[in-house]
Amino acid sequence: MSLGPVEIFEVGPRDGLQNETREIPLAEKIALVDKLSQAGFARIECASFVSPKWVPQMAGSDQVLAGITRRDGVRYAALTPNLQGYQAAVAAGADEIAVFASASEGFSQKNINASIEEAFARFAPILEEARHIDLPVRGYVSCVVECPYDGPVAPAQVAAVADKLFAMGCYEISLGDTIGAGRPDSIARMLLAVRNVVPVGRLAGHYHDTHGRAMANVDASLALGVRVFDAAVGGLGGCPFAPGAAGNVATEALNAHLTHLTYKTGLDQAVLEEAADMARTMRG
Repeated sequence: MSLGPVEIFEVGPRDGLQNETREIPLAEKIALVDKLSQAGFARIECASFVSPKWVPQMAGSDQVLAGITRRDGVRYAALTPNLQGYQAAVAAGADEIAVFASASEGFSQKNINASIEEAFARFAPILEEARHIDLPVRGYVSCVVECPYDGPVAPAQVAAVADKLFAMGCYEISLGDTIGAGRPDSIARMLLAVRNVVPVGRLAGHYHDTHGRAMANVDASLALGVRVFDAAVGGLGGCPFAPGAAGNVATEALNAHLTHLTYKTGLDQAVLEEAADMARTMRG
């Protein structure tokens, strides 16, 4: 008997590759997305319209979106830091976009060179324009447990940022343990605060595996009703602005874990393993 559906949102081609030092050829990025498209995902994040000066690996995101073989039923997502990035993502044919905020001031300044309030001011015109063309917007919250610059982050602060993103029109809020500092108890405290202001069905867990606790944090989140989790194939990732942060929880490992627990993900484990092999060779 199944415990029901859980969705894995694949972020490897964007959040995973952004921190790799090797310059990854466009053809390899496209091939990875095409392989992932065969695995059964509903959503794959594969582009980022941030300045190549800050995140060189994401240069050519428009070419990635132009070059992939799009599958029916799959939404191909892009990260957009500002209105210019949003417009570029729309022109490139992104099926949905994401904006990213931080629950800590220190990380906000390092990541996007703006305060939390200034970040919301940047998002407002993006959400307004997206609403007029019915383009889904996802909201990310970074440092939901601890910040590499400010230290521990209060659950109430995470809830305040998530609440504002949701109120602005983000259809889902992804809660990022950016440096993998979370433990099941701290993740649970954070989720209890956030689900008071955002329906739990609109939340996603985004857990980095820096200290090997991502899977335990997934389990704690499942117990509180979360049914969407971000993951990066091959455990790719990290963040250029979070020193020492390892990759996201590996998609293939998370899928095997959820399947063992009798949740239904709809993903093909064999294809995921093939994609993971591809991802690992891309690291150089």
